[in-house]
Amino acid sequence: MDRPIRVVFLVFYFEAWDALDAIYRRMLADERFEPIVITIPRKLTGYDKFRDEKKVSAFLDAREIEHERFRYKKSKEGLARLQELAPDYLFLNYPWQRNYKKNYQIDKLVEFTKVCYVPYFSTSLVQEPGESGVAPHQYTQPTHQLAHMVFLQDADTKAAFDASGRADHAFLTGTPKIDALLEAREEVQSFWPIVREHPAGQEPFKLIWAPHHTYADRWLNFGHFVEQCEPMLAYAQNHPKMDIVFRPHPFLFGTMTDREVMTQEQVDSWRSRWDALPNTSTDLGVHMPALLLASDAMVTDGVSFLAEYPLVTGKPAIFWEKPDHWEFSPLGALAAASTVTVRSMGEVEHALDQARAGTLPDRSTQIQELITAVRPQPHSAAETIIDLIVKDAS
Repeated sequence: MDRPIRVVFLVFYFEAWDALDAIYRRMLADERFEPIVITIPRKLTGYDKFRDEKKVSAFLDAREIEHERFRYKKSKEGLARLQELAPDYLFLNYPWQRNYKKNYQIDKLVEFTKVCYVPYFSTSLVQEPGESGVAPHQYTQPTHQLAHMVFLQDADTKAAFDASGRADHAFLTGTPKIDALLEAREEVQSFWPIVREHPAGQEPFKLIWAPHHTYADRWLNFGHFVEQCEPMLAYAQNHPKMDIVFRPHPFLFGTMTDREVMTQEQVDSWRSRWDALPNTSTDLGVHMPALLLASDAMVTDGVSFLAEYPLVTGKPAIFWEKPDHWEFSPLGALAAASTVTVRSMGEVEHALDQARAGTLPDRSTQIQELITAVRPQPHSAAETIIDLIVKDAS
């Protein structure tokens, strides 16, 4: 090429920006590339319309990432702008097309550019019921089948792509998200959103509680917020010297109301009681590695935090397991083995007592096995992905 390679990053799932960040920043510093970040709206479970573009933009602003905002009422206007930009490549970090406006869906994009997809990690931890091997939703969706290049973190998923006829389009590179999680220990400044006065020498124990949104066997079935929310509220009330940050999955509240698991009034009532406590906080936007590094422990019912917490902190998550969730994949089983698993509020309290006393069971061997599995090569994933793009462009 006699000009820089133009690459668009089309973003609405900012919660997994770490899957793209290192690629973007390397391209920005590389004269061979012209990267452009574009924000678009999304429609998540429970949303009655497409929205959140302003929230995506604010996230990027906070990280000083220049971007173009697609605030068009009709997505065909955004599509026309994309065609005008004429990118050589377009990166996505989110596979499910139903959450994109019609003209930003992959079947429209591949008509004029080469789409690249970087998974955001947690999808490879769980197996589908009745399936053996890699879950089909990891390699059979339109995103997987139409993308020009898919960058993968584990050999099993690469083999599944190969068997489906996509060997020339799937590459085992690792994922920048994992690299970012592992590097966070040295590079990220910790941040805790609860600020209050404490007697000298009496720093509070800092807990993250992170429930998942899946509530039924139709999809994953890890989350049981309805059963957790009142016991955890009571626990926070009974432990006023402990700080507890509630970090719900981005889909949690929408799923609860959309699927009629809870009414909006029940959600609002619980949240008002939770947020009224002096030792609690609801966090929907703090940079996740910064929050993990600031914490002393995490309680979660899954999915990705089972792996993300030990990768960032070197400590096991406390896995509040729901019966009859979808089975783990081999990679997911490694993540689960790195946790301390509990199955009742009483066991949660016992594990937290251990964490506060420094006697939580050691999982260092299992955490190292997990690290080995999710980082398949010594080079950074972003570096490898960029080398593959340059080779492909030439």
